[in-house]
Parts: sequence; C-alpha cells; structure tokens
Amino acid sequence: MKKLRENMDRFFDRMDERWRSLPVGKQHLYTLYFFVGYLLLTVGVVAKVWYDTKQSKNDMHIEHIENPVLKKNESPAKLQDTLSTILKNRIYERK
Repeated sequence: MKKLRENMDRFFDRMDERWRSLPVGKQHLYTLYFFVGYLLLTVGVVAKVWYDTKQSKNDMHIEHIENPVLKKNESPAKLQDTLSTILKNRIYERK
C-alpha cells in the first residue's frame, strides 16, 4: 500500500511539473478547452433529461387496492385434490 501511494505521489508530482513548465497562455487555453468540454457535456445531459421527461407520459391511474385474500377464487379442497393427485401420480409413476 505504501508503494502504491509513493508511485501515485511521484506520478502527480511529474504531472504538476509538466503543467507548471507550460507557458501561462497554454495553461489558460487548456483550462478553457476543459471547461468548454465540461459545459458541453453538462448541456447534453440536461437536454437529454429534459427531452426524456417531456416524452414520458405522466398519467397515474389511482385505483383501490384489492385484497388478495378476497380475490382468491380457488377453494382449499381443490388444492388438496390437486396435491393428492400429484402425489398419487408420483407413487404410481403416472404422467
């Protein structure tokens, strides 16, 4: 971990030295290019979000919540019959 930190420190020191060795006019130009790129990226993302929001249909249908227990139409006797049929078929190797 210590070696990784030392390598990163050396890398950033070299980058800082290279940046400082550039003329001030070049530094301003690079900074301006990075800012314009960031601005274009931001505008693109905001435009995409705005477009997607505009295209989405925001209709929300509010309905009553139905109780699943009352909605169930199957009787427990039918389920028992089905279970016993399955077990009998397995016992007698039927399909």
